[in-house]
Amino acid sequence: MNGKIPTHVFVRTIVLFLGALLCSTSLALTANSQEGSRQLDSRSPFVGPSAFVNSDVTDNKSAANSGLTILPGTILPIHLNGRISSAKNRPGQEITGRIMQDIPLSPGARIREGSKVIGHIVEVAPATSGTQARISLQFDKLISSHQTISITTNLRAIAGFMEVRDAQAPLGAGESNDNQWLTTVQVGGEVAYGEGGPVTSGGNANVVVGKFVKGGLVGRVRAKEGTECRGAIDGNDNPQAFWVFSSDACGVYGIEHVSIAHAGRTHPVGVIVLASESGNLQIASGAGMLLRVVASSQN
Repeated sequence: MNGKIPTHVFVRTIVLFLGALLCSTSLALTANSQEGSRQLDSRSPFVGPSAFVNSDVTDNKSAANSGLTILPGTILPIHLNGRISSAKNRPGQEITGRIMQDIPLSPGARIREGSKVIGHIVEVAPATSGTQARISLQFDKLISSHQTISITTNLRAIAGFMEVRDAQAPLGAGESNDNQWLTTVQVGGEVAYGEGGPVTSGGNANVVVGKFVKGGLVGRVRAKEGTECRGAIDGNDNPQAFWVFSSDACGVYGIEHVSIAHAGRTHPVGVIVLASESGNLQIASGAGMLLRVVASSQN
């Protein structure tokens, strides 16, 4: 032996080395491929949507938990669901009303038409010789969008069901099949020029006070000259929903011998007292009311 490695041994050694190197490289590429697959899976469509779903659920819960915020001064136009009578109602008896028009609140929030306002009779004093019949009542709960909100309200205006009906009847009805485009007169005298049209002051047709939309008038509340009814209060000059009422409607319309003895603005705040100047006091079902929110809190 001269110390040299035979050629065939050298070649076989090289082949074995190259085979081991190729095998090692193949294993490394496989491992990297699997790791890459795992990383790709973490960004796959099966993960992304579920994250968005969870995010949406959280957002929805947050929105639901935030609740409706009703600023003081917000007008609630309601339809009285049942009759009020000093001869038949008793203290503690529940009374209800229906919100008759979507009420704008903060951007994107509203009290929906059809929401329920709940109250109760506080006190009843039937008519006697020499005394007026009186009914004290209070609306203190609003149910809207599955939320129950405690409210304190006062009474701005009340109208008999005939007044409400007349305000919804277009002038010249029957001349067109599209009566929603005809002119109507709001309770209180303001004039609405059809759905989508302007609403003008009853005393001056050049003064636009709001817009008539589906459901009724939307505009800013106005003070009523010669009365205690104010315009915006507590800085709430947002557009309000008035349904069939004028933006300055104040007091009693179309209910004979009935007056607002106490609107609920002063002590006892929130308690509304109606009085009759002749016999028992009767407010028919279907009467309209404009309530004004003094305070609210979500239950």
